[in-house]
Amino acid sequence: MDTFGLTSGVNRGNRPSRHHLDASGIRNIRSAYWNLGTAQLLEHAIARREGALASGGAFVVHTGQFTGRSPKDKFIVRDSGTESQVSWGAVNQPISEEKFDLIYAKVLAYLQGQELFVQDCYGGADLAYRLPIRVITQFAWHSLFARQLLIRPDPLKTEDHVPEFTLVFAPGFQAHPPEDATNSETCILVNFAKRIVLIAGTSYAGELKKSVFTILNYLLPPLGVMPMHCSANVGEGGDAALFFGLSGTGKTTLSADPNRRLIGDDEHGWSDHGVFNFEGGCYAKCIRLSRENEPQIWNAIRFGTVLENVAMDSETRLLNFDSEEITENTRAAYPLSFIDNALIPSVGEHPKNVIFLTADAFGVLPPVSRLSPEQAMYHFLSGYTAKVAGTERGLGKEPQATFSACFGSPFLPRHPGVYAELLGEKLRRHKADCWLVNTGWAGGPFGVGARMKLSYTRAMLAAALSGKLSGVPAKPHPVFGVQVPETCPDVPSEVLDARGMWLDKAAYDLAAKNLAALFNKNFEKFASVTEGIRSAAPVAG
Repeated sequence: MDTFGLTSGVNRGNRPSRHHLDASGIRNIRSAYWNLGTAQLLEHAIARREGALASGGAFVVHTGQFTGRSPKDKFIVRDSGTESQVSWGAVNQPISEEKFDLIYAKVLAYLQGQELFVQDCYGGADLAYRLPIRVITQFAWHSLFARQLLIRPDPLKTEDHVPEFTLVFAPGFQAHPPEDATNSETCILVNFAKRIVLIAGTSYAGELKKSVFTILNYLLPPLGVMPMHCSANVGEGGDAALFFGLSGTGKTTLSADPNRRLIGDDEHGWSDHGVFNFEGGCYAKCIRLSRENEPQIWNAIRFGTVLENVAMDSETRLLNFDSEEITENTRAAYPLSFIDNALIPSVGEHPKNVIFLTADAFGVLPPVSRLSPEQAMYHFLSGYTAKVAGTERGLGKEPQATFSACFGSPFLPRHPGVYAELLGEKLRRHKADCWLVNTGWAGGPFGVGARMKLSYTRAMLAAALSGKLSGVPAKPHPVFGVQVPETCPDVPSEVLDARGMWLDKAAYDLAAKNLAALFNKNFEKFASVTEGIRSAAPVAG
């Protein structure tokens, strides 16, 4: 008897939803495993030889050809609903409804006769805005990844789970570009009308995570909620702080502060109620991970953690976090509960401090500076950093300067101005202080200078979050105009002076001029912003 809506196959696991798989068109599969727990999923993954247990209990997997996202393979279905709402272009590539239906039909045929794993989860810790999600995967470890990264429902209530969005992860299926109108055999297709995301031709689990982020970035702004590519934590007094920045700038590392409680490490919403995490877990970079520098992340590497592309000795099962043998973009996926001082449920008050993190490969920007509201809007729209090698397909070994609007352009379906307006309104209403923190290079550019010491960055952040930097004498940066504190507890004064750290001052002046020119060139696409924001631009000289 087909109790749960499958045309064939045995249903196994914990409390399948009454909302059947055939609602997504999935039929004639061999079996479906519903809402399995961590141990059960690991048993399946090991039996299916999807990976191996490391010493300490973490599960190590290799993602094959793709060790990062494939942004050129992501498409949004262009229809009457998305036509005027999506900012179409290189980031949000359109695909027709007909082509989506063609590819999806092929995937449904491909999945027939296979075993599938189903996880019913949520995106969004705030009950007023949480989105019921279903993740259907070929691999047990992808199901575990979804279970660890998204918000888990009450295990006794999964029978009543009705997904508002379904993600189908079929890494074994490959598209046919000439017929399917894709750019390669890999495709990530988002259909807002049918509420389906299809991920195919790649095993990199980050595509799953960022697809959920893209969905929420589209759905929440009309509700007055600002979706944010940021980490967040809260102090003993309930003071929340946000940390914006692209991958590799320190969002995860710096928000995992033993003196503050972690709300989340990557994706959040800011509503009229306060801040809330979109996720139930963390996806931390772990290249060169050490107990000394990142003790909370180190302690989270345990049974139930999924390690992507981390080198491991096959005999001893010991991990080598320093190895780039596979990729520099090694990752650890674990639930928030693995962080000792995580705040669960992961919701907080309105933030008192907003931090913009950048890894400046040119060594120009000061290690910490205070921004006026206009400067905050300028730097938010600019989203400058240096991409860290390995986070995206096709990126080389050396960091590359880049501008990513709102510190998350690849995940923003709407125009950046929509998110910038939301940020500006919330900063003004809640009177949050805004800081620009350079976790990149000092004393020279990449290859000449040195990366800013993590201990110094932590000290600067501690001073900013405690209010100790607010009253310190500051002077404007000669090119960028941001206010640079002259002193900071536990940080040598000379470290605060970006120009003073260079032996060749003329070389610094030229580098600063060149970087300012890059900022101004990038900002030309935001010509419609107010004069106040435009006046916050650096002076190229």
